[in-house]
Amino acid sequence: MLSRLALRKCLQMKPLAPTFVGSVRLTSTTTKEGPERDLVNFPRPVRPEFPAKVRYGTIPEEWFEFFYKKTGVTGPYMLGVGLWTYVLSKEVWVLDHDYYFVYSFLALFYILHRKFGKQVAAFLDKDIDTISEGWKESRDVQIKTFEEGIEAEQNAQWQAEGQFLLLDAKRENVKMQLEASYRERAMQVYSEVKKRLDYQVEKQRIEQTIAQKHMVQWVVNNVLKSISAQQEKENIKKCMSDLQALAVKV
Repeated sequence: MLSRLALRKCLQMKPLAPTFVGSVRLTSTTTKEGPERDLVNFPRPVRPEFPAKVRYGTIPEEWFEFFYKKTGVTGPYMLGVGLWTYVLSKEVWVLDHDYYFVYSFLALFYILHRKFGKQVAAFLDKDIDTISEGWKESRDVQIKTFEEGIEAEQNAQWQAEGQFLLLDAKRENVKMQLEASYRERAMQVYSEVKKRLDYQVEKQRIEQTIAQKHMVQWVVNNVLKSISAQQEKENIKKCMSDLQALAVKV
């Protein structure tokens, strides 16, 4: 029963580190362990369902088993008797009028343990289970919070990847705009060069036309200058005679 009281006080204490919480909780079979976790050499501590065995209501059974390998079965009893004799003989424990209350207290405690020990243990176990369930619920809430945080982080990473895609699309748009601007300017250069070439072609055509007209006019003027007035009269007479001949035939 004292072991249950001690366990209850431990559970009511504020945990200083997560390792203490794990030392009094039952290990969950659904807990996902990391790949580096060595559960063989360092298993998760498990809170026992029932307290360890005790003798005489208060002394743990492990204390007796510790002396068995060294002193045998009677070792723990001889140690107790020897220690009791030592403190009495050296007057470390003075036998005053309150000394006999110790035996009365031990006897009363043993009787209460035999009569009400199970009821008190059941009450304490229920209280311990309530505290343990509260810690378990708190742990589940923290796990859920961490899982939500992980999911949010993964969503943020996915959104960041979308930003990279958006940047790639913007780069492609800029390249397309540069290509369109390059083609527009190339077309402008082609148009300007074509205009200048057309101008040169038209200029050469006009120059040739003017030169041709000038040459024809020069030839005509030179021919007219070479013809005399007598030759012109004879040519006119001949033309008139040709016209009369044609008129007679018709």
